[in-house]
Amino acid sequence: MFWDPDKSIPDRSRKSTPVLQLGERSTRHRRGSLRAASGPAPRRHSTGIMEPAQITAAIMSTMNTTRIVLEYMQSQDMPKQNQVRRRLQRSDESDEEIDMDIDLSLSTGPSNVQIMVLLGQVHAVERQFWARETSTDWWDRIVLQVWDDSQWLRNFCMRKGTFMELCDLLSLALKRQNTRMRAALTVEKRVAIALCLGTPDSYRSVGNQFGVGKFTVGAAVIQVANVIKDQLISMVVTLGNVQVIVDGFAAVGFPNCGGAIDGTHIPILSPEHQATEYINRKVYFSILLQALVDHKGCFTNINVGWPGKVHDARVFRNSGLFQKLEEGTFFLDQKITVGDVEMPIVLLDEPSSSPTPPDSLYFPVS
Repeated sequence: MFWDPDKSIPDRSRKSTPVLQLGERSTRHRRGSLRAASGPAPRRHSTGIMEPAQITAAIMSTMNTTRIVLEYMQSQDMPKQNQVRRRLQRSDESDEEIDMDIDLSLSTGPSNVQIMVLLGQVHAVERQFWARETSTDWWDRIVLQVWDDSQWLRNFCMRKGTFMELCDLLSLALKRQNTRMRAALTVEKRVAIALCLGTPDSYRSVGNQFGVGKFTVGAAVIQVANVIKDQLISMVVTLGNVQVIVDGFAAVGFPNCGGAIDGTHIPILSPEHQATEYINRKVYFSILLQALVDHKGCFTNINVGWPGKVHDARVFRNSGLFQKLEEGTFFLDQKITVGDVEMPIVLLDEPSSSPTPPDSLYFPVS
């Protein structure tokens, strides 16, 4: 037996190469060798086009992500803004440094709409305003041009001349400027809306008559009422000539009388707090109006605001009118002799079973 060096000691210096030899490797190894020789298999790419809904969803996702990033940046900048504000208060830095900090802290990046415009999916358009179509023919063409004084009295409780005089008195406080969006309501229309709600009517029906919304009606009523309270009450609700009033009552059988006084209930909605205090004897929610009128029925003094549960006598005793009568500053010091008693100027009222003010000031009439 001869020794063969080539077979006994393998040569490790030579590298083995993956050579495919017939009958020496299995089918699995053969496939792997073929794949290794040809390289990795190419990836398959989709050639389909994205639907509009997918594009919109992608844009919205980008917008939401951008919004979250911007909110995070702003939350991180809040401490810096507070620091800049404290620096401004202390004035311990130069104006250039403060301006630099403000510019850096207030930068918030592009808005969502700008991002969408840059993506080419949203086109910038000019802003437009819209309003429901309404009609003002009833006020402009019928009321102002056709109605006579009798129709004005039935609907507004005053003649057209008186209405225009009232508008002139209120015009300085009620006049508004026109805007680019719409023309302002005229003073005449504002006052007419407020007067219409003095009748049993609703905000919606009044708004339909004047061609405005019900919220505009509510705002007009509040504005007119506030201006009348601040500017006209002292001009209209005044005592006037006392002697003329006394002579007027004397002509109908009440000598040395300065007026008739009584209270009335104004219905209101149920208040949120202390609602039971506003339920009157007629079992509905109200506030009290105390009024003093002259011989023609014109108001000469009013007091309003007490809850409906309070009695008229209590309202009177706590009113400014009672204090002026006690002090003798409301009427003139004019007395007449009735029998053996000197009687000052008195007020008329309906009889009541509850205690009333002193007889020298109050004269019940049945």
